[in-house]
Amino acid sequence: MVQARDDRTEWAWGYVPMQVTRRVKEILGWYEGEYPGVKTNLVRLLMQGRLAGTGKLVILPVDQGYEHGPARSFAPNPAAYDPHYLFQLGIDAGLSAYAAPLGPLEQGCDSFAGQIPLILKLNSANSLSGLQDQAVTATVDDALRLGCVGVGFTIYPGADACYGQMEELREITREAKRKGLLVVVWSYPRGGKVSKQGETALDIVAYAAHMAALMGANIIKVKPPTKGIDLDAAKPTYEKAKVPDETLADRVRHVMQCAFNGKRLVVFSGGEAKDTEGILEDVRQIAAGGGHGSIMGRNSFQRPREQALELLDEVTKIYLGKA
Repeated sequence: MVQARDDRTEWAWGYVPMQVTRRVKEILGWYEGEYPGVKTNLVRLLMQGRLAGTGKLVILPVDQGYEHGPARSFAPNPAAYDPHYLFQLGIDAGLSAYAAPLGPLEQGCDSFAGQIPLILKLNSANSLSGLQDQAVTATVDDALRLGCVGVGFTIYPGADACYGQMEELREITREAKRKGLLVVVWSYPRGGKVSKQGETALDIVAYAAHMAALMGANIIKVKPPTKGIDLDAAKPTYEKAKVPDETLADRVRHVMQCAFNGKRLVVFSGGEAKDTEGILEDVRQIAAGGGHGSIMGRNSFQRPREQALELLDEVTKIYLGKA
C-alpha cells in the first residue's frame, strides 16, 4: 500500500486515504440534514485522485454525443469514440469523477470498477430537436446498479419546459438521496426573459446556481459568468449594491455567494473549445474566486491523449496552488 504523504500529488492516483481531511469534514458539515449515504459518497468523490482531500474537484463529463452528435464530439480525437478510452483518460489524469449517460458507463463499469467515481447523467437533449427540454434517459436504480456515487440532471431555468424539469428533478433528488446517491445539477438558463447573449451573464449564472441550491443539489454545475446584467429587473439592484464584476474571479465570487454563501460545491464548465492558455487562465480565475473546481469535457477529450493529460495536469496544479 502507498503511504499517505503531505504532498497529495505524490499519492497513487485512485488511492483513497483512510484519514478524511479537515477540509472534507468541513464541507460535509455544510450538508446538514443529508442522509449518511449521500455524505459517504461525497467523501468518495472528495477523497479521489490528485485533488483528494483538498475540497477541489476536476470532473470529466462526456454527454456531448447526445447534445452535439458523435462526429462533432469525437471526430477531432477518434480514440474518444470508445467509452473505455474516456474511463482511462479520467483515471490516468487522476480526476475526481467521470460523468456520462447510461450507455458509456455500462460499457466500462465492469472493466474499470472502483477505479474512478461515476456520475450517471439521467437526462439529455439532442441537436435534432428544436425543443428547450431534455428527456429522462436513465434511472436512479441504473446508477446504483453501475456503482455510481451520484446522478446528474440538467435544468433550463427560463425555458418553457423549466417547471416540468424542476418537478422531475424534485422526484429524482428525493429518490437518489434516499438511496444514498448525491445529486449534481447542471443549471443552464435559457429562453423566457433570458437573452441568448445573456445566458452566461453574471446575474443569470448566479440565479442559476442559487436555484440549483434551492432544489437540493449537492454539487452545482454552471457556466463561467461573463460581465453584464441581463435581467432588467435585476439591474438596479446590482448597480446599487455595486457587485464587483470586472474580472472572472470577481464574478465567480458572486456566484459562490449565491450558492448559500459558498456552502455548496460549485464547479464550472469548460465551455466551447479554446486554446490552452485561455482555458488555464479561466481556471486560475475560477480558483481565485473560490470556485470548487472544473468540469471539463470537450476541451480535454477532443485533444490527443498526451495533450489532454498535459492540460488536465496543469488544471490540477492550479487547484493545488502549484501553478
